[in-house]
Amino acid sequence: MDKKKVVAPLVCHGHSRPVVDLFYSPITPDGFFLVSASKGAIDDYDLRIDKITSKYLWLQRDSIIDCAGVASHGAKLSCETVICDWHLIVTVSLTSMCEPLYSTPMLRNGETGDWIGTFQGHKGAVWSCCLDKHALRAASASADFSAKLWDALSGDVLHSFEHKHIVRACAFSEDTHLLLTGGMEKVLRIFDLNRRCTSKEIERTPSSVRTLTWLHSDQTILGSCTDLGGVRLWDVRTGTIVRTLETKSSVTSAEVSQDGRYITTADGSTVKFWDANHFGLVKSYDMPCVVESASLEPKFGNKFIAGGEDMWIRVFDFDTGKEVGCNKGHHGPVHCVRFSPGGESYASGSEDGTIRIWQTVPLDHTDQDNSATNGPSQNVKDIVNEVAHHMENVLIFEEEKIGLGEKLTGVKMKEAN
Repeated sequence: MDKKKVVAPLVCHGHSRPVVDLFYSPITPDGFFLVSASKGAIDDYDLRIDKITSKYLWLQRDSIIDCAGVASHGAKLSCETVICDWHLIVTVSLTSMCEPLYSTPMLRNGETGDWIGTFQGHKGAVWSCCLDKHALRAASASADFSAKLWDALSGDVLHSFEHKHIVRACAFSEDTHLLLTGGMEKVLRIFDLNRRCTSKEIERTPSSVRTLTWLHSDQTILGSCTDLGGVRLWDVRTGTIVRTLETKSSVTSAEVSQDGRYITTADGSTVKFWDANHFGLVKSYDMPCVVESASLEPKFGNKFIAGGEDMWIRVFDFDTGKEVGCNKGHHGPVHCVRFSPGGESYASGSEDGTIRIWQTVPLDHTDQDNSATNGPSQNVKDIVNEVAHHMENVLIFEEEKIGLGEKLTGVKMKEAN
Protein backbone atom coordinates (compact mmCIF):
# COMPACT_ATOMS: atom_id res chain seq x y z
CA MET A 1 0.00 0.00 0.00
CA ASP A 2 1.33 3.44 -0.89
CA LYS A 3 2.35 5.64 1.99
CA LYS A 4 0.15 8.75 2.25
CA LYS A 5 0.98 11.90 4.12
CA VAL A 6 -1.11 12.99 7.06
CA VAL A 7 -1.95 16.66 6.65
CA ALA A 8 -2.54 18.67 9.82
CA PRO A 9 -4.88 21.57 9.05
CA LEU A 10 -5.12 25.03 10.52
CA VAL A 11 -8.40 25.07 12.45
CA CYS A 12 -10.17 28.44 12.25
CA HIS A 13 -12.77 28.86 14.99
CA GLY A 14 -15.13 31.81 15.19
CA HIS A 15 -18.41 30.80 13.59
CA SER A 16 -20.59 29.17 16.23
CA ARG A 17 -22.99 27.81 13.61
CA PRO A 18 -22.51 25.83 10.36
CA VAL A 19 -20.19 27.34 7.74
CA VAL A 20 -22.12 27.16 4.49
CA ASP A 21 -20.02 29.08 1.99
CA LEU A 22 -16.36 29.89 1.31
CA PHE A 23 -14.88 32.18 -1.31
CA TYR A 24 -11.24 32.95 -2.16
CA SER A 25 -10.28 36.19 -3.85
CA PRO A 26 -7.75 36.19 -6.68
CA ILE A 27 -4.16 37.02 -5.76
CA THR A 28 -3.82 40.79 -5.20
CA PRO A 29 -0.79 42.99 -4.41
CA ASP A 30 -1.76 42.56 -0.73
CA GLY A 31 -2.07 38.78 -0.87
CA PHE A 32 -5.26 36.77 -1.22
CA PHE A 33 -8.30 36.61 0.99
CA LEU A 34 -10.87 34.11 2.20
CA VAL A 35 -14.41 35.14 3.07
CA SER A 36 -16.86 32.75 4.74
CA ALA A 37 -20.58 32.72 5.49
CA SER A 38 -22.42 31.08 8.36
CA LYS A 39 -26.02 30.43 9.29
CA GLY A 40 -27.07 30.47 12.95
CA ALA A 41 -29.08 31.97 15.78
CA ILE A 42 -30.40 35.53 15.70
CA ASP A 43 -27.41 36.99 17.55
CA ASP A 44 -24.70 35.31 15.54
CA TYR A 45 -25.32 35.64 11.84
CA ASP A 46 -22.04 36.81 10.54
CA LEU A 47 -19.70 37.14 7.65
CA ARG A 48 -16.04 36.61 8.44
CA ILE A 49 -12.96 37.48 6.39
CA ASP A 50 -9.48 36.00 6.65
CA LYS A 51 -6.26 37.16 5.01
CA ILE A 52 -3.10 35.31 4.21
CA THR A 53 -0.42 37.64 5.57
CA SER A 54 2.77 37.67 7.61
CA LYS A 55 1.55 39.60 10.65
CA TYR A 56 -0.13 38.52 13.87
CA LEU A 57 -3.11 40.25 15.40
CA TRP A 58 -4.43 40.08 18.94
CA LEU A 59 -7.17 42.39 20.15
CA GLN A 60 -9.37 42.98 23.17
CA ARG A 61 -12.95 44.22 23.19
CA ASP A 62 -14.94 47.30 24.29
CA SER A 63 -13.27 50.00 22.23
CA ILE A 64 -12.80 50.56 18.50
CA ILE A 65 -9.68 50.14 16.41
CA ASP A 66 -9.22 50.49 12.67
CA CYS A 67 -6.92 47.72 11.48
CA ALA A 68 -6.28 49.32 8.10
CA GLY A 69 -3.07 50.73 9.57
CA VAL A 70 -1.87 47.26 10.48
CA ALA A 71 -2.75 45.45 7.27
CA SER A 72 -3.99 47.11 4.15
CA HIS A 73 -7.18 45.06 4.37
CA GLY A 74 -8.79 45.50 7.78
CA ALA A 75 -12.04 46.00 9.58
CA LYS A 76 -13.34 47.90 12.58
CA LEU A 77 -13.01 45.53 15.48
CA SER A 78 -14.16 45.61 19.07
CA CYS A 79 -11.21 45.84 21.44
CA GLU A 80 -10.01 47.19 24.79
CA THR A 81 -6.24 47.53 24.62
CA VAL A 82 -3.77 47.15 21.82
CA ILE A 83 -0.02 46.63 22.12
CA CYS A 84 1.22 47.60 18.67
CA ASP A 85 4.42 46.56 16.94
CA TRP A 86 4.88 46.14 13.21
CA HIS A 87 6.05 42.56 13.76
CA LEU A 88 3.65 41.55 16.49
CA ILE A 89 0.43 42.97 17.88
CA VAL A 90 -0.58 41.19 21.03
CA THR A 91 -3.83 41.33 23.02
CA VAL A 92 -6.70 39.00 23.80
CA SER A 93 -9.81 38.48 25.86
CA LEU A 94 -12.95 36.39 25.84
CA THR A 95 -16.41 37.83 25.59
CA SER A 96 -19.17 36.62 27.85
CA MET A 97 -21.35 33.75 26.66
CA CYS A 98 -24.38 36.01 26.20
CA GLU A 99 -22.61 38.29 23.71
CA PRO A 100 -22.63 37.63 19.95
CA LEU A 101 -19.62 35.52 19.04
CA TYR A 102 -18.73 37.70 16.09
CA SER A 103 -17.52 40.41 18.48
CA THR A 104 -14.77 38.10 19.70
CA PRO A 105 -11.39 38.79 18.06
CA MET A 106 -9.47 35.84 16.62
CA LEU A 107 -5.85 34.94 15.91
CA ARG A 108 -4.77 33.31 12.68
CA ASN A 109 -1.38 32.12 11.57
CA GLY A 110 0.11 34.62 9.17
CA GLU A 111 0.99 32.09 6.50
CA THR A 112 -2.30 30.22 6.52
CA GLY A 113 -5.22 32.45 7.52
CA ASP A 114 -5.05 35.43 9.86
CA TRP A 115 -8.45 36.71 10.94
CA ILE A 116 -9.03 40.30 9.87
CA GLY A 117 -12.58 41.18 10.86
CA THR A 118 -16.30 40.48 10.86
CA PHE A 119 -18.95 42.17 8.78
CA GLN A 120 -21.83 42.89 11.16
CA GLY A 121 -25.28 43.95 10.09
CA HIS A 122 -27.38 41.02 8.87
CA LYS A 123 -30.39 39.91 10.93
CA GLY A 124 -30.68 36.46 9.39
CA ALA A 125 -28.60 33.53 8.23
CA VAL A 126 -25.87 34.42 5.72
CA TRP A 127 -26.05 31.84 2.94
CA SER A 128 -23.53 33.14 0.46
CA CYS A 129 -20.55 35.50 0.28
CA CYS A 130 -18.01 36.69 -2.27
CA LEU A 131 -15.22 39.21 -2.89
CA ASP A 132 -14.55 41.27 -5.99
CA LYS A 133 -11.36 40.54 -7.93
CA HIS A 134 -9.47 43.33 -6.16
CA ALA A 135 -10.67 42.16 -2.72
CA LEU A 136 -11.77 45.71 -1.97
CA ARG A 137 -15.48 44.92 -1.61
CA ALA A 138 -17.42 41.98 -0.26
CA ALA A 139 -21.02 40.93 -0.81
CA SER A 140 -23.33 38.68 1.17
CA ALA A 141 -26.73 37.06 0.67
CA SER A 142 -28.95 36.58 3.69
CA ALA A 143 -32.19 35.17 5.04
CA ASP A 144 -33.12 38.68 6.23
CA PHE A 145 -34.35 39.38 2.66
CA SER A 146 -31.29 41.42 1.73
CA ALA A 147 -27.95 41.32 -0.02
CA LYS A 148 -25.32 43.65 1.36
CA LEU A 149 -22.31 45.33 -0.20
CA TRP A 150 -19.37 45.84 2.17
CA ASP A 151 -16.15 47.81 2.23
CA ALA A 152 -13.52 45.11 2.76
CA LEU A 153 -11.05 47.66 4.12
CA SER A 154 -13.21 49.09 6.90
CA GLY A 155 -15.99 46.51 7.32
CA ASP A 156 -18.64 49.19 6.74
CA VAL A 157 -21.90 48.51 4.88
CA LEU A 158 -21.82 50.37 1.57
CA HIS A 159 -25.36 49.45 0.53
CA SER A 160 -28.16 47.04 1.36
CA PHE A 161 -30.17 45.66 -1.57
CA GLU A 162 -33.64 44.71 -0.35
CA HIS A 163 -35.46 41.64 -1.70
CA LYS A 164 -38.92 40.15 -1.18
CA HIS A 165 -37.67 36.79 0.07
CA ILE A 166 -34.59 34.93 1.33
CA VAL A 167 -31.46 35.57 -0.75
CA ARG A 168 -29.36 32.42 -1.20
CA ALA A 169 -26.63 33.38 -3.67
CA CYS A 170 -24.59 36.38 -4.81
CA ALA A 171 -21.70 36.95 -7.22
CA PHE A 172 -19.63 39.90 -8.46
CA SER A 173 -19.22 40.32 -12.21
CA GLU A 174 -15.70 40.04 -13.61
CA ASP A 175 -15.52 43.80 -14.20
CA THR A 176 -16.76 44.32 -10.57
CA HIS A 177 -19.49 46.78 -11.70
CA LEU A 178 -22.42 44.38 -11.23
CA LEU A 179 -23.74 42.19 -8.43
CA LEU A 180 -25.88 39.14 -9.22
CA THR A 181 -28.33 37.77 -6.63
CA GLY A 182 -30.95 35.02 -6.43
CA GLY A 183 -32.90 33.01 -3.90
CA MET A 184 -36.35 31.96 -2.76
CA GLU A 185 -37.96 34.70 -4.86
CA LYS A 186 -37.16 32.67 -8.00
CA VAL A 187 -35.89 35.80 -9.73
CA LEU A 188 -32.33 36.67 -10.77
CA ARG A 189 -31.44 40.31 -10.16
CA ILE A 190 -28.45 42.22 -11.50
CA PHE A 191 -27.57 45.36 -9.54
CA ASP A 192 -25.51 48.24 -10.93
CA LEU A 193 -22.99 48.95 -8.16
CA ASN A 194 -22.14 52.39 -9.52
CA ARG A 195 -25.74 53.59 -9.31
CA ARG A 196 -26.72 51.18 -6.47
CA CYS A 197 -29.92 50.14 -8.20
CA THR A 198 -31.41 47.19 -10.07
CA SER A 199 -30.24 47.30 -13.66
CA LYS A 200 -31.95 44.11 -14.84
CA GLU A 201 -34.26 41.30 -13.76
CA ILE A 202 -33.85 37.92 -15.43
CA GLU A 203 -36.85 35.68 -16.18
CA ARG A 204 -38.21 33.64 -13.29
CA THR A 205 -36.29 30.49 -12.40
CA PRO A 206 -38.16 27.15 -12.27
CA SER A 207 -37.39 26.86 -8.53
CA SER A 208 -35.59 28.71 -5.75
CA VAL A 209 -31.96 29.48 -6.55
CA ARG A 210 -29.13 27.60 -4.80
CA THR A 211 -25.92 28.71 -6.57
CA LEU A 212 -24.97 31.48 -9.01
CA THR A 213 -21.83 32.40 -10.93
CA TRP A 214 -20.84 34.41 -14.00
CA LEU A 215 -19.41 32.91 -17.19
CA HIS A 216 -17.99 34.09 -20.53
CA SER A 217 -16.89 37.58 -19.44
CA ASP A 218 -20.23 38.30 -17.74
CA GLN A 219 -22.29 37.37 -20.81
CA THR A 220 -23.69 34.17 -19.29
CA ILE A 221 -25.08 33.28 -15.86
CA LEU A 222 -24.68 29.79 -14.44
CA GLY A 223 -27.19 28.78 -11.76
CA SER A 224 -28.67 25.79 -9.96
CA CYS A 225 -31.94 25.31 -8.07
CA THR A 226 -32.60 23.98 -4.59
CA ASP A 227 -35.00 21.15 -5.43
CA LEU A 228 -34.45 20.57 -9.16
CA GLY A 229 -31.64 18.79 -10.93
CA GLY A 230 -29.48 20.41 -13.57
CA VAL A 231 -27.46 23.58 -14.08
CA ARG A 232 -29.10 26.31 -16.12
CA LEU A 233 -27.42 28.89 -18.31
CA TRP A 234 -28.99 32.30 -18.87
CA ASP A 235 -28.03 34.64 -21.68
CA VAL A 236 -27.64 38.03 -19.97
CA ARG A 237 -28.57 39.96 -23.11
CA THR A 238 -31.89 38.20 -23.68
CA GLY A 239 -32.55 37.17 -20.07
CA THR A 240 -33.60 33.67 -21.11
CA ILE A 241 -32.41 30.15 -20.32
CA VAL A 242 -30.39 28.95 -23.31
CA ARG A 243 -29.18 25.58 -22.06
CA THR A 244 -29.50 23.10 -19.17
CA LEU A 245 -26.73 20.74 -18.06
CA GLU A 246 -28.68 17.72 -16.89
CA THR A 247 -28.00 16.02 -13.53
CA LYS A 248 -29.99 13.43 -11.60
CA SER A 249 -29.93 15.32 -8.29
CA SER A 250 -30.01 19.00 -7.41
CA VAL A 251 -26.64 20.71 -7.80
CA THR A 252 -25.32 21.96 -4.46
CA SER A 253 -22.03 23.36 -5.76
CA ALA A 254 -21.00 24.89 -9.08
CA GLU A 255 -17.57 26.35 -9.78
CA VAL A 256 -15.89 27.70 -12.92
CA SER A 257 -12.20 26.79 -13.12
CA GLN A 258 -9.64 29.56 -12.90
CA ASP A 259 -8.62 29.13 -16.55
CA GLY A 260 -12.27 29.15 -17.65
CA ARG A 261 -12.11 25.66 -19.19
CA TYR A 262 -14.27 23.61 -16.84
CA ILE A 263 -17.42 23.82 -14.77
CA THR A 264 -17.24 21.63 -11.66
CA THR A 265 -20.56 20.51 -10.16
CA ALA A 266 -21.56 18.36 -7.20
CA ASP A 267 -24.95 16.64 -7.22
CA GLY A 268 -25.87 13.83 -4.87
CA SER A 269 -22.95 11.39 -4.79
CA THR A 270 -21.50 12.53 -8.14
CA VAL A 271 -18.91 15.11 -9.17
CA LYS A 272 -19.04 16.19 -12.80
CA PHE A 273 -16.78 18.28 -15.03
CA TRP A 274 -18.26 20.11 -18.00
CA ASP A 275 -16.67 21.92 -20.90
CA ALA A 276 -17.29 25.58 -20.11
CA ASN A 277 -17.40 26.59 -23.78
CA HIS A 278 -19.26 23.75 -25.50
CA PHE A 279 -21.03 22.46 -22.35
CA GLY A 280 -20.38 18.81 -23.02
CA LEU A 281 -19.81 16.43 -20.12
CA VAL A 282 -16.06 15.82 -19.82
CA LYS A 283 -15.86 13.56 -16.77
CA SER A 284 -18.23 12.14 -14.16
CA TYR A 285 -17.10 10.35 -11.01
CA ASP A 286 -19.12 8.56 -8.35
CA MET A 287 -18.18 9.53 -4.80
CA PRO A 288 -18.08 7.29 -1.70
CA CYS A 289 -20.88 9.34 -0.10
CA VAL A 290 -23.25 12.22 -0.77
CA VAL A 291 -21.06 15.26 -1.42
CA GLU A 292 -22.13 18.86 -1.08
CA SER A 293 -19.17 20.66 -2.63
CA ALA A 294 -16.25 20.08 -5.00
CA SER A 295 -13.37 22.20 -6.28
CA LEU A 296 -10.76 21.74 -9.03
CA GLU A 297 -7.08 22.53 -8.35
CA PRO A 298 -6.50 25.85 -10.16
CA LYS A 299 -2.83 25.73 -11.16
CA PHE A 300 -2.36 22.34 -12.81
CA GLY A 301 -5.92 21.00 -12.86
CA ASN A 302 -4.63 17.53 -12.02
CA LYS A 303 -6.73 16.88 -8.91
CA PHE A 304 -9.94 17.90 -7.23
CA ILE A 305 -11.39 17.83 -3.74
CA ALA A 306 -14.86 16.93 -2.51
CA GLY A 307 -16.56 17.06 0.88
CA GLY A 308 -19.92 15.94 2.18
CA GLU A 309 -21.93 14.03 4.72
CA ASP A 310 -19.15 11.67 5.92
CA MET A 311 -17.23 14.67 7.37
CA TRP A 312 -14.07 13.94 5.32
CA ILE A 313 -12.37 15.93 2.58
CA ARG A 314 -11.19 13.60 -0.14
CA VAL A 315 -8.61 14.34 -2.83
CA PHE A 316 -9.02 12.71 -6.25
CA ASP A 317 -6.95 12.44 -9.40
CA PHE A 318 -8.67 14.44 -12.14
CA ASP A 319 -7.78 12.07 -15.00
CA THR A 320 -8.67 8.76 -13.34
CA GLY A 321 -11.02 9.67 -10.47
CA LYS A 322 -8.84 7.61 -8.12
CA GLU A 323 -8.82 8.74 -4.49
CA VAL A 324 -5.28 9.88 -3.63
CA GLY A 325 -5.86 11.45 -0.23
CA CYS A 326 -8.36 11.73 2.59
CA ASN A 327 -8.29 14.41 5.29
CA LYS A 328 -10.22 13.90 8.50
CA GLY A 329 -10.86 16.40 11.25
CA HIS A 330 -14.33 17.92 10.98
CA HIS A 331 -16.99 16.84 13.46
CA GLY A 332 -19.95 17.45 11.18
CA PRO A 333 -20.87 17.23 7.49
CA VAL A 334 -18.72 19.34 5.16
CA HIS A 335 -20.81 22.00 3.38
CA CYS A 336 -18.17 23.76 1.26
CA VAL A 337 -14.65 23.24 -0.06
CA ARG A 338 -12.51 25.63 -2.13
CA PHE A 339 -8.95 25.69 -3.44
CA SER A 340 -6.88 28.82 -2.83
CA PRO A 341 -6.06 30.76 -6.04
CA GLY A 342 -2.51 29.39 -6.19
CA GLY A 343 -3.48 25.83 -5.31
CA GLU A 344 -1.07 25.66 -2.36
CA SER A 345 -3.92 25.06 0.09
CA TYR A 346 -7.65 24.51 0.25
CA ALA A 347 -10.31 25.37 2.80
CA SER A 348 -13.30 23.43 4.08
CA GLY A 349 -16.33 24.65 6.02
CA SER A 350 -18.46 22.35 8.14
CA GLU A 351 -21.58 21.90 10.22
CA ASP A 352 -19.25 21.97 13.25
CA GLY A 353 -18.78 25.73 12.75
CA THR A 354 -15.08 25.56 11.87
CA ILE A 355 -13.04 26.35 8.78
CA ARG A 356 -10.02 24.13 8.21
CA ILE A 357 -7.21 25.15 5.88
CA TRP A 358 -5.22 22.23 4.49
CA GLN A 359 -1.82 22.56 2.83
CA THR A 360 -1.46 20.65 -0.42
CA VAL A 361 1.49 18.25 -0.49
CA PRO A 362 2.76 15.69 -3.01
CA LEU A 363 0.72 12.66 -1.98
CA ASP A 364 2.93 10.16 -3.82
CA HIS A 365 6.24 11.14 -2.19
CA THR A 366 7.59 9.73 1.05
CA ASP A 367 9.28 11.68 3.78
CA GLN A 368 12.55 10.20 2.57
CA ASP A 369 12.02 11.75 -0.82
CA ASN A 370 11.41 15.11 0.81
CA SER A 371 14.53 14.86 2.94
CA ALA A 372 16.50 14.02 -0.21
CA THR A 373 14.97 17.06 -1.86
CA ASN A 374 15.98 19.27 1.04
CA GLY A 375 19.49 17.80 1.13
CA PRO A 376 21.03 19.53 -1.90
CA SER A 377 19.74 22.91 -0.69
CA GLN A 378 21.68 22.51 2.55
CA ASN A 379 24.74 21.24 0.68
CA VAL A 380 24.65 24.26 -1.60
CA LYS A 381 24.55 26.56 1.44
CA ASP A 382 27.53 24.75 2.97
CA ILE A 383 29.49 25.03 -0.29
CA VAL A 384 28.70 28.73 -0.59
CA ASN A 385 29.85 29.34 2.98
CA GLU A 386 33.04 27.35 2.37
CA VAL A 387 33.81 29.26 -0.84
CA ALA A 388 33.19 32.57 0.94
CA HIS A 389 35.55 31.50 3.72
CA HIS A 390 38.28 30.57 1.20
CA MET A 391 37.80 33.86 -0.64
CA GLU A 392 38.24 35.69 2.64
CA ASN A 393 41.52 33.87 3.25
CA VAL A 394 42.70 34.60 -0.30
CA LEU A 395 41.99 38.31 0.14
CA ILE A 396 43.85 38.39 3.44
CA PHE A 397 46.78 36.53 1.85
CA GLU A 398 46.84 38.94 -1.11
CA GLU A 399 46.82 41.94 1.23
CA GLU A 400 49.73 40.45 3.21
CA LYS A 401 51.62 39.83 -0.04
CA ILE A 402 51.08 43.43 -1.13
CA GLY A 403 52.25 44.70 2.27
CA LEU A 404 55.36 42.49 2.16
CA GLY A 405 56.13 43.59 -1.40
CA GLU A 406 55.99 47.24 -0.39
CA LYS A 407 58.38 46.57 2.51
CA LEU A 408 60.87 44.71 0.25
CA THR A 409 60.74 47.53 -2.31
CA GLY A 410 61.54 50.03 0.42
CA VAL A 411 64.55 48.00 1.60
CA LYS A 412 65.96 47.70 -1.95
CA MET A 413 65.68 51.46 -2.51
CA LYS A 414 67.62 52.16 0.73
CA GLU A 415 70.38 49.74 -0.35
CA ALA A 416 70.61 51.46 -3.75
CA ASN A 417 71.05 54.87 -2.07
